[in-house]
Amino acid sequence: MKNNNQSIPYLWLAGLSMLGFLATDMYLPAFDIIKGDLGTSQNLISWTLSVFLLGMALGQLIYGPLSERHGKIKTLSAGMGLFSISSLVCAFAPNIETLLVARFFQALGACSATVIWQAVVIDRYDGKVSQRIFATIMPLVALSPALAPLVGAALEKHLGWSSIFLTLSAIGVLLILRSMTEKEAPKTEENNQNIIQQLTTNYRFILKSNSFKGNMLIFAACSAAFFAWLTGSPFIMTEMGYSGTDIGLSYVPQTIAFIVGGYGCRALLTKFEPQQLLPWLLKLFVVSVLVIFLVAWRTEPTSIIPLLIPFCFMAVANGAIYPIVVNSALTEFKSCSASAAGLLNFLQTMICFGASALVSALSQYGVFSMSTVMLVQGAVVFVGLVLVYKAKRNNEQLATNS
Repeated sequence: MKNNNQSIPYLWLAGLSMLGFLATDMYLPAFDIIKGDLGTSQNLISWTLSVFLLGMALGQLIYGPLSERHGKIKTLSAGMGLFSISSLVCAFAPNIETLLVARFFQALGACSATVIWQAVVIDRYDGKVSQRIFATIMPLVALSPALAPLVGAALEKHLGWSSIFLTLSAIGVLLILRSMTEKEAPKTEENNQNIIQQLTTNYRFILKSNSFKGNMLIFAACSAAFFAWLTGSPFIMTEMGYSGTDIGLSYVPQTIAFIVGGYGCRALLTKFEPQQLLPWLLKLFVVSVLVIFLVAWRTEPTSIIPLLIPFCFMAVANGAIYPIVVNSALTEFKSCSASAAGLLNFLQTMICFGASALVSALSQYGVFSMSTVMLVQGAVVFVGLVLVYKAKRNNEQLATNS
């Protein structure tokens, strides 16, 4: 029984939703320092981000069924424990190989939070309330790309780069303690399937939905463009002569833009239906990545500003798009919300991993390779929108026949 009048634990939900982004963004300004301390290459340091995305993707497949079987709070606490321990290993990694392995397991722990906070919202709240919660939490998540690199740069400057991962470990412990104060939801029914059977049953059911597939592709493509920027921009800005602090500060305007998009979307949803807003937001996204590509291709920029301005418009679009497509993808799967959230985030993160890995592999081509990968996401967005419209037509036809 859902109670939409209960107090909504926004701070806890925001902390869980931000964790993966904090672990992604906080160490970005220290890329060059870590490279020197561990005596490794630019490509391998870039792979610490790509490997993290791979771990995030793979882990999310299993956390849905695990949390539905053993309870969301227990599963979440175990995941946070893995995250905290792996963060400690990252902090004291003696070489790049250890750091890569620890980053993978750090991601496996972090993704428990990513899956379970979304499932908790879908389980506890109905329709418009869950839409409002997503539109409130997701812009807050955008604070991490601005604040995390600044905090990371300050920690690295005064305490060394290891302090970044020690801080992440402490955050994981705090989230464990807060999660243990939440009540475990009672099981609705006993599941006699083994974990593999449950995975297969749930995912077959979810993947039959064109609405899920379409909204997932839109979410993934918009996120992949963002992660292509995250992977490429630190080295591009370093080559342009910017410092680690400058790199951290560059995330401030894009974060403000994301928040403007998110809360602008929340306000617009009181007057318009989500599917009325979505096409216009996707047009803004496509135009923004096209401008970034044209600037990179035609001008060979020596300053980040000509690229950062259109990226901020893309961030406005993403801030408004995320709550719409995530809620639309998950709302029809009340019976297996954690599995749906896990699959959504797995597919989204795999596409992000592909974009990040491609930028890492082509890092010698600098801004052109980054902008090309971002532009490709516009085509993926179009495919997703076609599937969303197809699902809408099918639903309308079923309603007419009924």
